[in-house]
Amino acid sequence: MTAAFDRLRGGVPAKRHNARTIAALTANPGCTRRAVLDAAGIDKPRLAERIGFPGNFGQSRFALARGNGFEAMLKADGCALLLSVLRDVLHLDEPAVSYDDLGEDDDATLGARHGRTRDLLAAAAGAALIDHPLLTLQVAGRSVFLEPDLIAFHAGGRLHVVEIKSFAIVDGQADSAKVSAAAVQAAVYVLALRRLLADLGHDPALVSHDAVLVCPRDFSLQPTAVLVDVRKQLSTLKRQLARLASVSELAAALPDDLSFDTALPPETLTAALARVGAKYAPECLSACELAAFCRHEATGTTAALGRPVRDALGGVDTVAEALALAAGTATPPEELAEAAALLQAAARLRAEAVGAATP
Repeated sequence: MTAAFDRLRGGVPAKRHNARTIAALTANPGCTRRAVLDAAGIDKPRLAERIGFPGNFGQSRFALARGNGFEAMLKADGCALLLSVLRDVLHLDEPAVSYDDLGEDDDATLGARHGRTRDLLAAAAGAALIDHPLLTLQVAGRSVFLEPDLIAFHAGGRLHVVEIKSFAIVDGQADSAKVSAAAVQAAVYVLALRRLLADLGHDPALVSHDAVLVCPRDFSLQPTAVLVDVRKQLSTLKRQLARLASVSELAAALPDDLSFDTALPPETLTAALARVGAKYAPECLSACELAAFCRHEATGTTAALGRPVRDALGGVDTVAEALALAAGTATPPEELAEAAALLQAAARLRAEAVGAATP
């Protein structure tokens, strides 16, 4: 597996995953192109830029500054403000809660911080907060370091992942897309934490599937916290990670001369991408750095119109074919007879509606 992935990268070191990139893997689990590139650790932003389709990803500097300021405020004075919020949502009754900030360790290497996290999880009792913990997760055979915002303990050893976000919860409601993204990212941490507990000989179920989401309330910086059930996201994440682990077979079957080394000419890289099947959908634009290229590649296909259209017209790959079937100018094969009937019915309804609307 390593040799095949090294060959695809052209000898370039693999790009490190983090919680955001792992969470993004769940966006389009049926895309072979993305699975191969992510499993091999290809630098997709650099690849997209090289072929002339740079993506516009990441938070704005304003959002980053607001988020960092909000988190710093919550964690000031030993997490005093954050602890007051967690007491309410987690029903912490203990008067004293221990607090450890692993970001202040003298030895700040990743291995040392991970070891310190293991030690604290193995020894913790009662209510406790662990700031800047470091977890690991296996992604396509490689160990990835992950840093959740915080781990909070219930009395009795129950653990919760705490995610701090700067988007607001107004009148009890928040942007559904942002909450969904936060839930998937929290699921990555929950899975990593459960696997670490299993390695320590503890019951992974001690890690709650309810992550704590802490956000500003209304239009102020006053924090509020809610519990977010991430069981659905956990199931999807496990399936995709398992699929990435088996992508080595796909990579090994690819031609020996195939490479995504970003030092290659753009036309060579474009041709290489065309040799690995993609499954584009408009939702990819918010989750994959190569989505702009895949959208351009999918021009004229039913997939570019969205998954509902693609699924409803299963087997009808192009818009031109769909229009011909709708107009009755093409004879559909047996397997497309149902799709053709639906298209012709839709065409009749549209003609009637347009006729009725014409003065």
